[in-house]
Amino acid sequence: MSQSSVHLILTVIGDDRPGLVGELSAVISSHQGSWLESSMAQLAGKFAGIVEVAVDEKHAGALKLELGQLAGLKVTIESAAAQKLCGAVSPGGTAPKGRRLKLALVGHDRIGIVREVSQVLAHHAVNVESLETHTSSAPMSAAVLFHAVAELTAAPDLDVSALTAELERISNDLMVDITLDETIRA
Repeated sequence: MSQSSVHLILTVIGDDRPGLVGELSAVISSHQGSWLESSMAQLAGKFAGIVEVAVDEKHAGALKLELGQLAGLKVTIESAAAQKLCGAVSPGGTAPKGRRLKLALVGHDRIGIVREVSQVLAHHAVNVESLETHTSSAPMSAAVLFHAVAELTAAPDLDVSALTAELERISNDLMVDITLDETIRA
């Protein structure tokens, strides 16, 4: 990409069917756009995703117009900073300072689990970079289990013991198991 490239964040949703990713990528490529990062999933018959695209400024308008005309796919477009936002490189070319953490949670499904955990994380200024959740049947019972895995970032001076203590307190209240591990920055 040239110096005049812009980064766009696309959110997409539509009825799931074969070929949606191909159609989306064809439009991006036809405008000399570069597909950088994405996270996509099929949920309850819908296809949903988020994509970061870099495109030369002179092609951005036409790309946005054509993305808005894709049949059966609603695309929302936001502008983003040209640097990596989620953990790779800062404008100076160095890895951002901070701690990377991984949180895993499993327990009986109930209303409020994500809210309670996210409030604790926010209280400790921990940023959620990614969150994946699903439900499953508990072995040997008809209960529904809720599973969550989150990739987190925090300031270098994060008090991990205070965060862990607060997560342990709410895990008892919510009757879930929560593990928090520090990961190595790649």
